[in-house]
Amino acid sequence: MLKISLLCFIFCISSLTTFCQHKSIKRKDIFLNDSVINIQFTTDIKKLRNSKKKPEWQPADVVMRFSDSLNINEQIRVELRGNYRKEHCEMASLMLDFKTKTSPLLSDLKKLKLVGGCHENVSSEELVLKEYLVYKLYNILSPMSFRVRLLRITYNDTQKKIKPYTQYAFLIEDIQDLAKRNNCKEITKKAFGAETTNRQQITFVSIFQYMIGNTDWSLPNYHNIKMIVPLTDTLAPPYPVPYDFDYCGIVNAPYAAPREDLDITTVRDRYYLGYKRTIEELKSITSVYNENHDKIVQCINDFNLLNKNERKDIAGYVDKFFEVIKYESTIRFAFIANAFR
Repeated sequence: MLKISLLCFIFCISSLTTFCQHKSIKRKDIFLNDSVINIQFTTDIKKLRNSKKKPEWQPADVVMRFSDSLNINEQIRVELRGNYRKEHCEMASLMLDFKTKTSPLLSDLKKLKLVGGCHENVSSEELVLKEYLVYKLYNILSPMSFRVRLLRITYNDTQKKIKPYTQYAFLIEDIQDLAKRNNCKEITKKAFGAETTNRQQITFVSIFQYMIGNTDWSLPNYHNIKMIVPLTDTLAPPYPVPYDFDYCGIVNAPYAAPREDLDITTVRDRYYLGYKRTIEELKSITSVYNENHDKIVQCINDFNLLNKNERKDIAGYVDKFFEVIKYESTIRFAFIANAFR
């Protein structure tokens, strides 16, 4: 009788330990950590790539290593996304659906966008890391910014027709979570121009896009912009939130080109797409950038996943922006005399 009781006790302790080691991952916590999540991602890759014209969900096994003591192995669903990458990339960006019957521990993550390399090479991976860095820079400047989480993902083909390969990628926070932590909600069914959005925030966003050298965005058709409004006043002018920075000058992707209607030749040429503001408004906003200058430079210099030369190039590119906002005369020239409207 004593042996049976002892065995039952050991079984209960073992079960409790197993349960504790396999806790569910909470959506609200996934973007609060900067550590890299290692993932084994297994699906029919050829089928996934061939679904570009008509993407459809397909199963994928994932093993996600959050720490030495927390590894989760479950089956989720995956689908291609991203118009340009569907046409030009070996592996387009992905939408991961964790909310399935076969992924109980990951189900709280729901659906998340994954940005990965366009091709199976180091150059494509480098572009992903640069874009990830741009998101981190905006996180420093504004709470109304998408959080991101870096992954080290190994792609495995269930049909063994494509050799496994490993690259960095990153997950992007869902807009609903971004809106919620800013006491807002997303709005999608109304067209907005610059002057019908929150005046201060659209100016802030326009200056950030100028800083990173990005013209691949616009408001009326929600192109690489999301809109959120305060829960306390849903009729208030919305706050624009930028995303998708792979066409910007910091990333400097070989496929990126500036807008055809602008008088610039490369994405490294800055062009301010904002509207004219008073010098007092502009100085109020640029002061936020100046106050965070050291944090921005440190963020760039500390990002060791990019080699020293790439970090030096990005830091130099950003320094030219800070030279512009250093003096009232150059602020007037860049953002008043040369405003888009």
